Amino acid sequence: MKICVITGTRAEYGLLKKLMLGIKKEKKFKLCILVTGAHLSRKFGNTYRDIVKDGFKISRKIYINPNSDTSSGIVKSISSGMEGFVNAYKKLNPNLLLVLGDRHEIFSAVIAAHFSRIPIAHLHGGEATKGSTDEAIRHSITKMSHFHFVAAKEYKKKVVQLGENPRQVFNVGGLGVDNIRHTNLLSKGELESDLGLKFKKKNLLINFHPETLNKSSTKKIFNEILLALGKEADHTCLIFTMPNADLESGIIFKMIKKFVKKNKNSYFFRSLGSLRFLSCLNCVDGMIGNSSSGLLEMPSFKKGTINVGDRQKGRLEASSVINVKANRREITRGINILYNSKFQSRIKKTKNPYGNGGANKKIIKILKRIKLKNIIKKHFYIKNFNDV
Repeated sequence: MKICVITGTRAEYGLLKKLMLGIKKEKKFKLCILVTGAHLSRKFGNTYRDIVKDGFKISRKIYINPNSDTSSGIVKSISSGMEGFVNAYKKLNPNLLLVLGDRHEIFSAVIAAHFSRIPIAHLHGGEATKGSTDEAIRHSITKMSHFHFVAAKEYKKKVVQLGENPRQVFNVGGLGVDNIRHTNLLSKGELESDLGLKFKKKNLLINFHPETLNKSSTKKIFNEILLALGKEADHTCLIFTMPNADLESGIIFKMIKKFVKKNKNSYFFRSLGSLRFLSCLNCVDGMIGNSSSGLLEMPSFKKGTINVGDRQKGRLEASSVINVKANRREITRGINILYNSKFQSRIKKTKNPYGNGGANKKIIKILKRIKLKNIIKKHFYIKNFNDV
């Protein structure tokens, strides 16, 4: 079976990497990799190089315009992506397309596969992000997919609710949890040397993306975060990661650079890569922002997440997540809770709702037994959801 994996961002590749290695090792499978989106952008760190360094051969590069952060620019990127993916499928002739998540470049790849009559396996479907355009894209991908690997029982119910046959929906847990279990993390000293930073008594990771469905401007929301962080900058190491290629992401880029220039204990990175990012999660005291990693991965480290605004609203979350509104007083309140001794004591018992690992092995095992014959013709499934 020739399995074609699509990746467009550093975060997505970090989740897919170990699964790709597993597919590559299996004699039953032939792996092909299509790289697109921010991976091919200098602005986002040319992260396709990390894929090559990890020993993978890139089958095709699908160029879109990830640097545009306007509505019209993203629509044009989807359009050019569909054309590029259709041409790649004609050359590669894959038996199965494997995609993760909900981004617009993945959407274009799935639309192209749908009209090319290629079966699709979707990872991390059924989840909710009410403050982002990703919500509608994710469910649209679900409807065009034939196999579903979800991260929790609740998400399986939602996928079935969309009319998908539960026999084709597999609860395997979160890929991020699995990666944490099987990664030899760097120590604080190694990170300091590798990244050229100096940890302080207090250390925070800031990972913020635009709220693409919020009427408030990205600039206004992120400025509230920076105003709260300004009070911490003198005595706290602040590590910023750059946002995804979303609407208005360029605004956040500029604001981070300006803040870091003014505050000596602050650092920013275009891309940390999976190893350094997970190591940062392990070494810092907590995360501030609205990244899915704060809900999916951070709880496994028994560390707090200050989840700002509505972008991740609707996702399952652990007791380590502190939800705050997008204003400086609420964010400051969240920081105070994070460092409160009672909270620190409580999160030691935190359980990650996305499981304890093993997702990659489960997916490989299922892929080895699935049948592709006649899978393209789907039926809308109706059932009592309590039976799922």
